[in-house]
Amino acid sequence: MPNSFHATEFAGLPVVQVPEPDAWDDAPVPAAALKDPASVAWRLRMEDPEEYEEAHLSAYLERFAGSVDLSSVRAIVVGNIADDDFAFQAAAVRDALTALVPRLPDLRALFFGEILQEEYEISWIVQVDLAPLLAAFPALTEFTVRGSEDLGLAIGRHEHLRRLTVQSAGLPGRVVRDIAAADLPALEHLELWLGTEDQGNDTTLDDLAPVLSGEAFPGLRSLGLRNADKLDTWIPALADAPVLAGLDTLDLSLGTLTDEGARVLRDTPGLRHLRRLDLHHHFLSEGMAARMSARFTAAGVEVDVSGREKPYVSNGRTYYFPSVGE
Repeated sequence: MPNSFHATEFAGLPVVQVPEPDAWDDAPVPAAALKDPASVAWRLRMEDPEEYEEAHLSAYLERFAGSVDLSSVRAIVVGNIADDDFAFQAAAVRDALTALVPRLPDLRALFFGEILQEEYEISWIVQVDLAPLLAAFPALTEFTVRGSEDLGLAIGRHEHLRRLTVQSAGLPGRVVRDIAAADLPALEHLELWLGTEDQGNDTTLDDLAPVLSGEAFPGLRSLGLRNADKLDTWIPALADAPVLAGLDTLDLSLGTLTDEGARVLRDTPGLRHLRRLDLHHHFLSEGMAARMSARFTAAGVEVDVSGREKPYVSNGRTYYFPSVGE
């Protein structure tokens, strides 16, 4: 699963862990990263939830600020910072980062909530209103968030955001509507993990209509509708969507694509100008996977049909599950 391991790279930069205050001697930060803080993405993650308290978080961030030239930091990954009930302290971390705004003038990329499955299921991550955080960093060009319960993203206008990713096991329609209503003139990459109804996904075609029409984000070049349950039901509308004309990448990976949806994709001329079509983690037959690969490769499209999954059959019923279902 994509949330089973820590990212080794974010925003094109290698990720370096910021040690906790009493661990700098045992786990020293690479000298090259300290010399050039812009050359890495800095992961903020506190190892032991049982020791969490806001004073500890403050001490952790102060040690970070006192040891690293924050004025040069370009990317931050916020990992698991949890209380003694193992719950992510989203509001406290949001507020702490907001307080550091004057000291982070060059921050351009932020991953908020890089929490692994073994730490907390993605569906258990309780987020918070993050619109104020994006407003506090108007120069951000990339923002990723993991977890969608209580997530707020009524961003309004953000001049420079180029990449927006929401990773979820069940994305609420209200979040999609807020994103689609945002004024993001620079947006080039939008990635939404739709998930399942059981985990809160009630997103409809109407919610996505401004995106699919191309009206919401005219500069969009990469669209990901990932980790989607019942993906086949989305395919006909997507195949007719005006947004396709401007895309160079379409990512439908991690979902439940079957031969039914694949036939529509295969026969859609509007996909053959793409540079890349990502379908990995799917439920295609071997024959259909081969035909998809041949059709799109012949058109000059880089297509990924790896990760062929088998459906779960119980009591005569067949079930298809997206990659991240809980």
